[in-house]
Amino acid sequence: MKAIVKTNAGPGASLVRVPEPRIRRSDEVLIRVLMTSICGTDAHIYEWDAWAAQRVKPPRIMGHEFVGRVEEVGADVQGIRRGDLVSGESHVVCGICYQCRNGQKHVCANTRILGVDIDGCFAEYVVVPASSVWVNDPGLSLDIACIQDPLGNAVHATLAGEVVGRTVAVLGCGPIGIFAVAVAQAAGAAQVYATDTRPYRLDLARRLGATDVCDVSQQDCEVFFKEKTHGLGVDVALEMSGSPAAIAQAMRITRRGGRVSLMGIPSRRVELDVAEDMIFKGLDVQCIVGRRLYETWTLMKQLLDSGRLVVAPAITHKLAFEDYDRGMALMRDGSCGKVVFEV
Repeated sequence: MKAIVKTNAGPGASLVRVPEPRIRRSDEVLIRVLMTSICGTDAHIYEWDAWAAQRVKPPRIMGHEFVGRVEEVGADVQGIRRGDLVSGESHVVCGICYQCRNGQKHVCANTRILGVDIDGCFAEYVVVPASSVWVNDPGLSLDIACIQDPLGNAVHATLAGEVVGRTVAVLGCGPIGIFAVAVAQAAGAAQVYATDTRPYRLDLARRLGATDVCDVSQQDCEVFFKEKTHGLGVDVALEMSGSPAAIAQAMRITRRGGRVSLMGIPSRRVELDVAEDMIFKGLDVQCIVGRRLYETWTLMKQLLDSGRLVVAPAITHKLAFEDYDRGMALMRDGSCGKVVFEV
């Protein structure tokens, strides 16, 4: 089969032919991939930054966001049938560690990630444990079914606390950031503000429901939020960029007693004024990773079914599977929302 593979330790990737995967365990499922999308993690691996170099062991089939049709199920699999339209939960968890046994599978101590630690879905077929399969309604569009993994990140981060009637700031308008704008709007936020350095992505944030936006390369972010909140600060700040400067700003733009949810991954250590900007303000600071399994998926389905959560405008490019280099270039330049490959 064709697959996009990180063949060696260095920038780039290769479209090569590899053996089709086969079910090896009774709890596994073989899926024919129909559509897959690029995540920031894939871009890190493609560019081969410091994180990728210490985490990924080539050769590795890349990718972890997909929708496909079930081709075969293991002997012990229940509730999943051949022909089902399914999406994948990219975090493969052990089910037996302390966290898994106590309702915290999303922080499993033995998590393996598709396309990072095990072969992923940038391929014509993928094998995953049945526990990582989400069965979709047959009528769900492939576009939306494909992006539920990253959309779930936004649902988890945004709804980790109350947003109804609140003012919400989303710092960083990459795909998960603009998804967070849409989730906050759908969940009844009073105002949703978004920041970024790229006009293209700020325009996407407006299309997804942002009340107003701030180009932090042209305008002082803290002044912007003081004006918008009459000096009070926002109720909720969702930090999605991983920028050390934005993480510090998230603490400063949030009102006393407000909530800051951190999801962006910084590339270096971050210096914060913990006393003045956090403790003395009584902030509720949360660290968000992945999706709660499977509470987040259920909540996401209900939001999509309600019609209130509209995220289709975030999908800005559909490319042929073979055009992966262009997709990675779009991600690198920030001139895209969500990029999907039609396999």
